[in-house]
Amino acid sequence: MKSLIVIPARGGSKGIPGKNIKLLDGKPLIQYTLEAARAVFDNKVICVSTDDQQIKETVESLGLEVPFLRPAELATDESSSYGVLQNTLEFYEANGYRPDTIILLQPTSPFRSHKHLQEAISLFNEECDMVVSVKETKSNPYSVLFEDNEEGYLKKSKKGTFSRRQDCPLVWELNGAIYIINVASFKESRTLEFKKIKKYKMDELHSIDIDTTLDWLLAESIIEKGLIGDINPVL
Repeated sequence: MKSLIVIPARGGSKGIPGKNIKLLDGKPLIQYTLEAARAVFDNKVICVSTDDQQIKETVESLGLEVPFLRPAELATDESSSYGVLQNTLEFYEANGYRPDTIILLQPTSPFRSHKHLQEAISLFNEECDMVVSVKETKSNPYSVLFEDNEEGYLKKSKKGTFSRRQDCPLVWELNGAIYIINVASFKESRTLEFKKIKKYKMDELHSIDIDTTLDWLLAESIIEKGLIGDINPVL
């Protein structure tokens, strides 16, 4: 498998200003993802896609070159992940590197380790469009999720004849940690909506995705209590 690893890290975080390089247990948040990627792949196929000079300098201080700055139009709240990946892929292809998979690793998943990455990669084959990391959702649409009906009353989001929550089918939630994308499928679909998707299961603890201040406090607490050990080798 010939991969291009893309770590998207724009500078305009509103929920937690400067989130991607904010220190978590003494390390910039993005460093956790860099360590996982670099434990598996060579630096030359790892790209941090950023529009921010400070993020670029932080990443390069950690020993990884950032080959270009992302265009401003791909660094807004409305910018799509597809556009960011397409921009990065086009840059590498123009410079002679033609991967058959794109591996998207978001820097907001600090507890996703190199072992998780390796296990997810082992599930990928040319017949699937994407392997994506998931966790079992607590918000099961058969039991606890509701929608408004035409009269404004609540109705179950998904109908079922289950008398106990435990009898409901398992439902999976994307945890945002790992996306392994078939480049041929990516170019054909021109979206990130695919039909042939395999799941890679992760537990709730390692699935922490930092989006809010509460998420950040939770991640700090997990580290302080020693619930997460050294998840990546020292490079």
